[in-house]
Amino acid sequence: MKACRFRVLISGLLIAMLLAACGETARVTPAQEPGADTVCSLDGMSLQDFPGPKAQIHYDQGAPDFFCDVREMFSIFLRPEQQKRVVALYTQDMGQADWTQPRGHWIDARTAFYVVGSRKTGSMGPAIASFATERDAQTFAQKEGGKVLRFDQVTPDIADLSGGVLHDQRM
Repeated sequence: MKACRFRVLISGLLIAMLLAACGETARVTPAQEPGADTVCSLDGMSLQDFPGPKAQIHYDQGAPDFFCDVREMFSIFLRPEQQKRVVALYTQDMGQADWTQPRGHWIDARTAFYVVGSRKTGSMGPAIASFATERDAQTFAQKEGGKVLRFDQVTPDIADLSGGVLHDQRM
């Protein structure tokens, strides 16, 4: 009986050591609320100067990147040359946040639902709207147009920045 308990104890210790050696301890990286002076990591534009959902990417090292538009987040994240280790992606739940001046309501971008092709615009022209629930995304799409997609359905072509701000004649 003692030999059996000893084997169980040793087996448990070995499994724990193997699991610890397999990877890092998971850490939670919470979303950060951008301040009045926070600018977009891609183009230096002030996040607070534009409507629509914002986004942020957190890496295993260094400060997070902030974006004044969800399309920018995807354009960076989906680049094949992206080498930084991403530990968290956040966007805002537009089912809760005010479109004209979104604050708070940060959600995990990987679990969000996105509406592409709506009439709503953000800093980069046509906006990709983000929602915590598929129901809110569908309601938005029925009102504003567009198609609802999951995170893994957003492609580099959808996140292409050349169709938005580059053709905005107001700038």
